[in-house]
Amino acid sequence: MVIESFRKKIPGPESATALAIDTLGKLAADPDKLSGFLALSGIGPDNLRVAAKSPGFLQGVLDFVCADEMLLREIAASLDRTPEDIDRARMILAGPPPDWGA
Repeated sequence: MVIESFRKKIPGPESATALAIDTLGKLAADPDKLSGFLALSGIGPDNLRVAAKSPGFLQGVLDFVCADEMLLREIAASLDRTPEDIDRARMILAGPPPDWGA
């Protein structure tokens, strides 16, 4: 379907969240990748579920993945997405930039 293809290419907030959750699942499936994320975020493995409910956590997951091009490409391919899809989801979850000129 054309509409489904469009949604897959340009995620809205709901699909951006779903893509971030899928990305977290890919990180969690690889202990080395997950430990890198946890070390950088300061979150312990026991607190991961609680932290995942806090605002901004999923954006942080995508920030982590987008900061490493090889990881970004690997996860995007494993999710049958493009790196640009993941980056767009990251930007959607981040929300609009602040208006510094106001």
